[in-house]
Amino acid sequence: MQAAFALQKEVWKFSDAELVPVRIFVLATKIGGQVMGAFDRQQMVGFAMAIPGERNGHSFLYSHMLAVRQEYRNSGVGRRLKLFQRDDAIARGFELMEWTFDPLEIKNSYLNIVKLGAIARRYNVNQYGITTSPLQGGLPSDRLVAEWWMRSRRVEAALEGHKAEVDPVVRIEVPAEIYEWKAAAATRERALAVQERNRGLFEQAFRRGLAVLGYEREAPGGGRFLLAGWYENRSY
Repeated sequence: MQAAFALQKEVWKFSDAELVPVRIFVLATKIGGQVMGAFDRQQMVGFAMAIPGERNGHSFLYSHMLAVRQEYRNSGVGRRLKLFQRDDAIARGFELMEWTFDPLEIKNSYLNIVKLGAIARRYNVNQYGITTSPLQGGLPSDRLVAEWWMRSRRVEAALEGHKAEVDPVVRIEVPAEIYEWKAAAATRERALAVQERNRGLFEQAFRRGLAVLGYEREAPGGGRFLLAGWYENRSY
């Protein structure tokens, strides 16, 4: 738990007031949640933390944090942690896991939608307020809500490496330059303009009953969300 706490601070660089304390990591394991670590020998290189939730009489797991040390990124550690979470959740009878992610983060969006098979049909505006993490670049902490129906045909196909075929009704673009624009005060207004434009597009699409079902990455490094109708019969 101490190692996960330290890695959290290393990855997000939050102020002390915004860090999830060790007591919450401990609590998560006592109330049906998860705290899982990835290790290289004795060194923790990644962790995932989830807590149980309930909506409309149905229980699910909410994956609040997943972090991977800088030098171990792009090596599959994050995906393996998600699969470990899934195995444990299914063994305990859960069908759904949720988490939120920044729709301006291109690689993470691709992992969630394409590699893991999650969908998104909710958008939370400035979920955590303006945080101290430099990763946020001083922008509002807007988040898409990922729904991971862990035993669905969609997820099983994604985990087998099959890319979902999507006939998009709406496409929402994220330029490759978004990271540079967020990082520099002189260009931050450009990043904010992209965020505000995309926020409006997501909210309008979700009101129409559309969902994020696909994601494309372009050669220069940009990304594109693909939204279409989601007709699976779910009660929540």
